[in-house]
Amino acid sequence: MTAATMTSKGQITIPAEVRAKFRLRAGTRVDFVENEAGELVLRPKTGDIRELRGIVQYNGPVRTLEEMDEAVGKAVAESFKRSVS
Repeated sequence: MTAATMTSKGQITIPAEVRAKFRLRAGTRVDFVENEAGELVLRPKTGDIRELRGIVQYNGPVRTLEEMDEAVGKAVAESFKRSVS
């Protein structure tokens, strides 16, 4: 079992073997979750798709799913034609 000590500022260094095992890097966000047994669990925070909302700006006309599917199909067909010619 690996242990760490909290500083007077409330900071804890996660031991190197734990960082390596869970692939934690500088900047990795973590959640602190209390489980049913009342234990504190440190869990690497994975991205939530909803956090990406608004990251790409599009100012064109609204497209339907059918229009998008058709455009993707055409692009795939054109890419395939270029790859076999």
